[in-house]
This record gives sequence, C-alpha cells and structure tokens, in this order.
Amino acid sequence: MESDPRVWIASLRQSHERLLSVVGPLSAEQISGPSYCKDWTVAQVLSHLGSGAEIAMMGLPSALGQAEPVDRSAFQPIWDRWNAMSPDEQAAAGLMTDAQHIQMLDQLTDADLASISFSFFGMTLDAVGLIRLRLGEHGLHTWDVAVMVDPAAEVSPDAVNLLIDGVPSFLVPRLGKPQDPAFRARIRTTDPARDYLLTAAEAVSMVDWPGEAGADGEEVAELTMPAAALLRLSYGRLDADHTPAAVTAEPADLDRMRAIFPGF
Repeated sequence: MESDPRVWIASLRQSHERLLSVVGPLSAEQISGPSYCKDWTVAQVLSHLGSGAEIAMMGLPSALGQAEPVDRSAFQPIWDRWNAMSPDEQAAAGLMTDAQHIQMLDQLTDADLASISFSFFGMTLDAVGLIRLRLGEHGLHTWDVAVMVDPAAEVSPDAVNLLIDGVPSFLVPRLGKPQDPAFRARIRTTDPARDYLLTAAEAVSMVDWPGEAGADGEEVAELTMPAAALLRLSYGRLDADHTPAAVTAEPADLDRMRAIFPGF
C-alpha cells in the first residue's frame, strides 16, 4: 500500500476536482434529484461530504497531538445545521467545505503528517490511514453523483489504485455479511491486477490467493473483474445495471457476492 500521505492527499484533491466538474453543470432539479446512494439526493450526498469535511477539520488538531479529542456529542449539531440547509445551500457549502479540508491537509508539513495519530473504532490511524478513510468515502460518493449523469461512470483510476489494497484487510471484514451456507470465491482483478480468495461463512475474509484453495474438495467460484468493480462491490454498488461488461462470473455467483456486500 502506498505509504506517502501526500500521494493520498493528491488523489483526494483530484476526487474533489472531479466532483466539481460533475456538479457544476447540474440544474437545481438535478441537485434536488436522486443520487445512486439509497434515499439520498445529490444535495444530501454533498451535504454528507461537507459535514464530514467539517468534522475532519475539527478533529485534525487532536490527531496532530495539539488538542484533546473531540467529543462525539459535538457532531449532532453539525449534522442538524447541514440538514436544515436548502438543497442549493447544501451543494454550495459541501463543495466549499470539502475544498477547505483538502487545503488544510495540503498545508501540513512533513513533520505534521508524520505525527498524526487518530483513534478510530479501536484502531490507531496514521496520516495515510486517516486520509484513506476520507478518500474511500469521497471517491465512492463522487461516483454516486457522477453515475446519475453518465451510467458508465467509474471510480477514478488513481483512487482505485490506492484503495484496492485496503479491500481485503479493511473493507471486507467490516462490510461483508456472514453467509450460510458458506461461500468461497477466487476473485482476479485487472487495472491493477490482484488475485484474492474470499471466504464468507460465520465471518467474511479475503486474502491473497494461496494457490491451493479447492484442493480440499470444497467448491471455489471464479470471478474476474476490474479492480474498480471490486471496490464498488465491497460498498454495495455493483447492481446488475452498473456491472461492467468486463466482469466475468456465473450469474448466481455474482448474486452471492452482492448478498455478501449489500452496501449501506
């Protein structure tokens, strides 16, 4: 996984610029209209990104060791304020606050980045870990908006290249749903190339392909897909209408994968 936090910041900046280019031409009706994200309008997606950026900026001094951690009780007033905005206000403020967050990250020194330590649900994140959380959210929510304009839209390649290696260790065990009966699948990706073994039983895990899976006689499904499709699948964003032609799999196996990763 890429260890230079500035590479991650650069990708986050590119995701912001893409979001600007997608949202800029939208009409007021489109801003108020649906996004791909279930039950959220485009404006609400932008509001979510904006409030998330505001909370991230509020927590950065703590991550830098310059302040006490922010109590989660401070978040609800922020969400309430954003929720009370009109759709046009949510869109404009969301893009502006997102830009401010990226600018704040850009202005950090190398020493600042090296000092970042952030507690997150039992984990301690460094600068890369912290920015990875934001890039994953940002890249997928940008797609949630872009795909409403262009059904063939995809997650930005630079973000996919960075995020794909976090799918097995970070996303799969957190977003995958246990399965009964158990299901195993070999998943090979392109752009970039990866080779994984997914196991979904009482827990869901993904590891590098061991080369001997199936030798015990248990069935292993075979799937091949672009890495961007696997990333979207892990977030529950690979429905039949948005599955690229490059995905090759038995329909029943693909349906099992969608059941494992229903999204949120």
